Amino acid sequence: MIPLIRRAFAHAPSTSPWNNRDPIRAELFSGERLEEHARSLAAAQAVSPKAGKGHSLAGRLVDNEAVLLHAYRTIAKAIGEERAITPAAEWLVDNYHVVERQIRDIRSDLPPGYYRQLPKLAEGPFAGYPRVLGVAWAFVAHTDSRFDPEILARYVRAYQEVQPLTIGELWAVAITLRIVLVENLRRLAERIVHSRISREKADNLADRLLGAGGHAAEPVPVVLTGYERARLPDAFAVQLVHRLRDQDPRITPALKWLDQRLAAQGTTADAVVRDEHHRQGAANVTVRNIIT
Repeated sequence: MIPLIRRAFAHAPSTSPWNNRDPIRAELFSGERLEEHARSLAAAQAVSPKAGKGHSLAGRLVDNEAVLLHAYRTIAKAIGEERAITPAAEWLVDNYHVVERQIRDIRSDLPPGYYRQLPKLAEGPFAGYPRVLGVAWAFVAHTDSRFDPEILARYVRAYQEVQPLTIGELWAVAITLRIVLVENLRRLAERIVHSRISREKADNLADRLLGAGGHAAEPVPVVLTGYERARLPDAFAVQLVHRLRDQDPRITPALKWLDQRLAAQGTTADAVVRDEHHRQGAANVTVRNIIT
């Protein structure tokens, strides 16, 4: 059972749970498997014998709010410019008011005095943070952020078969669950924005090669200067493939260059396109689950 616990915390390095930018997403568990995991988690989580303030979640919440607001404004600007956006980005921008309200509720529902009384973990990636945060984190990871009240109740009951939670922790389950969902949305929003920037750079480069978007066509070697050594982000490569395939034969050198750069990165254009579409699909499902 211990490997299950390690997977639950694989998203958060020992120094801080906030250092990793990957989505909070692990193997999807059935209800029964989730109950088994809860019992394993309860047996493994050691609580600090001293009550205290611990590490604050308030600073991270403020940071998450700022990142999400920036993502919202970036996506809204792209929509205003009639640029294509991904389904995940559409979910975020259409429901940003829901996210704002949840963040306000978290602040009011988790005052410092209440937070201070929550038992804190003594070790592991969440050392110094409330035990219930680790409980909520694992639930979000193994459900892909999909909330089902019955499944959550079974999960918490299974945890308490091994290690009872305090009344304060039980009240805090809903609050910390929202905290983790907001954290996960922040990570996905960052990816959405970074991919948006990468696609815009690829579009600009393609416009210069093709003589589109008000640009005069430029020689391939001139346009590609500065991209010889840098690793090409997947979103950038996919957009470039999309723009350059089936174009004028004079663009062929640029496609050959792109194939060579991707080969140097250990991949191919088809593989990058497939992986990027898979990531976008997974992001859409997770963002939809969070918002719902």
